[in-house]
Amino acid sequence: MIRERLCREYIEEIARLERSVMELEDEITELRLQLRRKTEEVTSLSIENTSLRHRVEVLERREKAIMDFLKKAKFPFVIIEGNEIGEGETKKNEMRPGTGPKQAGEKP
Repeated sequence: MIRERLCREYIEEIARLERSVMELEDEITELRLQLRRKTEEVTSLSIENTSLRHRVEVLERREKAIMDFLKKAKFPFVIIEGNEIGEGETKKNEMRPGTGPKQAGEKP
């Protein structure tokens, strides 16, 4: 009698542990899928970042070449810093000391 009862308890405990193991295996599978998706996302973002850095470098070289050409041609031009354009537009092009456009060749 005691033996049958102990065996039944052990069998129930084994069944419970098997269910727990299956749940953990399912969770591990889901975590692996999430990890794979995140890895793919990181790889994609890294490729995009590299591409954008290259595009920025190309644009910077192109800008420098144009600036050099304009300086050599002695063509008058004004350099406006990118963050000053928005300020100038919102303030109806009011000039504040030290924030206005710079002439070519002028040191900041």
